Amino acid sequence: MRTAILISGRGSNMASLIEAARTPGYPATIALVLANRADAAGLKKARAAGVETALIESRQFVSREDFDAALDRRLRESRIDLVCLAGFMRILGADFVRRWGGRMINIHPSLLPDLRGLDTHRRALAEGRREHGCTVHFVTPELDAGEIVAQARVAVLPGDDAETLATRVLAEEHKLYPAALATVAAALASQG
Repeated sequence: MRTAILISGRGSNMASLIEAARTPGYPATIALVLANRADAAGLKKARAAGVETALIESRQFVSREDFDAALDRRLRESRIDLVCLAGFMRILGADFVRRWGGRMINIHPSLLPDLRGLDTHRRALAEGRREHGCTVHFVTPELDAGEIVAQARVAVLPGDDAETLATRVLAEEHKLYPAALATVAAALASQG
């Protein structure tokens, strides 16, 4: 399955997906890394890994719909089958999400359906949670509400702050996302 990874920043999850896709027999090929910010460090990492990159700066568009249309065009030009959001800090419009429905996944730093949205590590600590983690889910028009593909859990340790908790969750994300992408890509490929 020809897969695009959408990023806005450093691309650490992107790097784990690119590495996994190099494994013989892995059911997805990373065909494109696309960023919505020119300063996204992940673009340089993707180029260094030999992956095609593209930049569509969201702030250069008057409306979300115009940005989404440009993004959709670029994905279709690259014959993309499956989209992975990996630190893509842009909410996509409902029409775009529906067009890619069942073929777009995201990784979120909490155990959904709990702690949707931003600042999940600080919120988990403020609520006194004993367990935290990450979730790969299908993207739907409702934020962080799509069907769950896979989750990984980490204990919240005494003395944790948002940064230490985030570091442990990110280590799990780097394992979980490649496994979830393989599951989704294999399922889609089997559907023809």
